[in-house]
Amino acid sequence: MYVNMPETSPLPRHIAIIMDGNGRWATQRGLTRLEGHHAGFKTVHSVVKYLGELKIDYATLYAFSAENWNRPKEEVSGIFRLLNQFIDKETADLHKNNVRIRWLGREEHLSAALLAKMNRAVSLTGGNTGLTLCLALNYGGQQEIVDAAKRLVADKIAPELIDERLFQSYLYTADMPGVDLLIRTANELRISNFLLWQSAYAEFYFTPVLWPDFNREDLDHALEAYSRRNRRFGGL
Repeated sequence: MYVNMPETSPLPRHIAIIMDGNGRWATQRGLTRLEGHHAGFKTVHSVVKYLGELKIDYATLYAFSAENWNRPKEEVSGIFRLLNQFIDKETADLHKNNVRIRWLGREEHLSAALLAKMNRAVSLTGGNTGLTLCLALNYGGQQEIVDAAKRLVADKIAPELIDERLFQSYLYTADMPGVDLLIRTANELRISNFLLWQSAYAEFYFTPVLWPDFNREDLDHALEAYSRRNRRFGGL
């Protein structure tokens, strides 16, 4: 199964991944950045398949951040072409493998065609009971918290009634557990506005492996590292 890890070691219930390094991977090979993103989507396919085999409950992938709109227009357009192709190609297979698809983020700036496609995938797979795959698309953790606060105000919730549990119910991830393990590839040591609330007690795992090269063995190493952590959640 996974390397050097006792069978009794608990697996994380919710894994979040910042998939970094597509551009560097391409540059090292004399390829375009878009070719790097294409290779990255292939890695998504293999990693998601493995997460399903491991019976992980939730996986959230940082597909496109709210800040990524600042990239060159040609690169952004290419990423969304690849995203559309990924949804077209993978949805039926994910459904067959009992994966439930969700997406997290704001609708603004996303095309009506993409939103319709995403919502169809969510609807088709909504009854599945295996891995819940969340695509964070046009997503930012600070924006999510602001959106939750706006909804609380719109619902006219009295301040004295607001606590952590109620606030969490207004997040995009309202019915999901917090992040247990957050993985970031490409040797970057930050979380880049990703699942800020949900990662309050996450274990972080950083690896120099560029995302297109990330494979099952690399995920095994992350799980092995997680198994050695002592999660006290603020206690002794």
